[in-house]
Amino acid sequence: MLVEEVAGVPASGPRPRDRRGRRGRRGRRWPARLAVAVAVPFAAGTAVRLGGLESGPLLVPLVSFTPYFATAALLALAVAGLARSRAAVAVMLAVCACLAWCVVPRAVADGEPAPGRPLRLLTANLNGGRGDAATVVGLVRGLGVDVLSLQELTYAERDRLRAAGLEELLPYQVTRPETWGPVGSGLYARYRLRERTGLFRPVGHHMPVAEVALPGGRPVEVVVVHPVAPVPSTVSEWHDGVATLPPAPASGPARILAGDFNATLDHAVLRGLLDTGYTDAAAATGQGLVPTWPMRRFPPLVAIDHVLTDGRAGAVAVRIHDVPGSDHRALFADLRVRP
Repeated sequence: MLVEEVAGVPASGPRPRDRRGRRGRRGRRWPARLAVAVAVPFAAGTAVRLGGLESGPLLVPLVSFTPYFATAALLALAVAGLARSRAAVAVMLAVCACLAWCVVPRAVADGEPAPGRPLRLLTANLNGGRGDAATVVGLVRGLGVDVLSLQELTYAERDRLRAAGLEELLPYQVTRPETWGPVGSGLYARYRLRERTGLFRPVGHHMPVAEVALPGGRPVEVVVVHPVAPVPSTVSEWHDGVATLPPAPASGPARILAGDFNATLDHAVLRGLLDTGYTDAAAATGQGLVPTWPMRRFPPLVAIDHVLTDGRAGAVAVRIHDVPGSDHRALFADLRVRP
């Protein structure tokens, strides 16, 4: 023992190796702990989306980005795997499965709808009357549009649309333009229109309703949709604007809601409306992840423009088109309505 001490060799030889082993184990635990810390907010965000718990000026806009959140979750799952954290991997597998259940069906077509009368509908937000009128009329002509739903229609824009030849293609109209701003709306049609009132109490901008005398059967009811945007001062009004839209009817004319909903399919209030019996035309044709807004300094990020049909109508195809001057893309839906 004395010889070992004089020579400078510790009496207990394995101790340095134990210390290095403990340091190594602690070093390996930090990535696992970090992976768990990353998994926690993903689990919380997924719970908010699944439970429809978004509220207030922060969560309501954030829920719009659920598809991007789902992509980020896949990356977090890969990180958890590299960190060899079983807990984080288990949490992220559950998160990814739940988000896939929410998002993936929008990119998968449901199949052809039942045969019926064709109805080609175009909806476009004109950005306070700044959308290019010639482009809108060109889309109406080129796509053979039967019904045109316009939001943010001004008197000046209505005149430009008339000068571009819109009323020659769609001679019937129910319009509620304004001098400026986002409040005005309008409905144009190839077939005779009969305005309806008292169907619901609009909360937000003008939302006219009209029956379209579609040939070959009963008329079709079309609602121009445009609640206010969910900015911090109007989140409550935005919620009420979507929540008070008329539910899918059990009888009477088939009902179509078309316009700028200022909501994505991840918002609970819009999912509640769909649960009354509507189908989103873009999601039904595998186009539900194609973004429609914004179209200014950035590429479009979220899909807030929709065409909803009740159970007596369905979409054959949906296409998205740019409109110069507008911050929204126009949405075209080729529908079939049962007689």
